[in-house]
Amino acid sequence: MSKKPTHEKQGKKSILHPDFKIENIVASADLGVELDLYAIAKSSPDVDYEPEQFPGAICKIHVPKTALLLFKNGKIICTGSKTEADIKRSIDQVIKIVEHHVLERKEVKE
Repeated sequence: MSKKPTHEKQGKKSILHPDFKIENIVASADLGVELDLYAIAKSSPDVDYEPEQFPGAICKIHVPKTALLLFKNGKIICTGSKTEADIKRSIDQVIKIVEHHVLERKEVKE
């Protein structure tokens, strides 16, 4: 879908007109809770957790196709989305997976 940039010479300057396509949006979120990553990985076949390799659990969502990194402190990184709506859908799906594995709520700082 993406075309090569076109070059138009005007004296010594080149004017470039690149086409682009959004391929990957990275978003972060904070659930405001502590998560039991072992229990989450055990309860869902779509979540892998190997703390010796990486401190977060990796959750793969199939529709929309995204990957989310879940951390014990409740932070989430969502990658692979092409739209903000897909990010919201992915985070909503992961909330359904993790909501029964909350260790404790964090205190809200104002």
